[in-house]
Amino acid sequence: MQTTFFDPAAPKKSANLSINHELLRLARESRINLSQALEQHLADLLREDQGRKWLEENRKAIDDYNSRVGNHGVFNDGLRQF
Repeated sequence: MQTTFFDPAAPKKSANLSINHELLRLARESRINLSQALEQHLADLLREDQGRKWLEENRKAIDDYNSRVGNHGVFNDGLRQF
């Protein structure tokens, strides 16, 4: 399940942008909703960025945990059947 990190019901705001003429023509021919496509791609990019930031912020804890598991194993090493 993917959580939404922004309010999809927030009001829309106009924005001016430049786009490759050929891409715009092809998108219109394919009946692609530009606003919807841009919003989805921006959300994907922002989600990836948040994931990178989280990993950077937690890298030390992850490395420490992996080192501890490497040295001592996990709590159920003697119990698991796989």
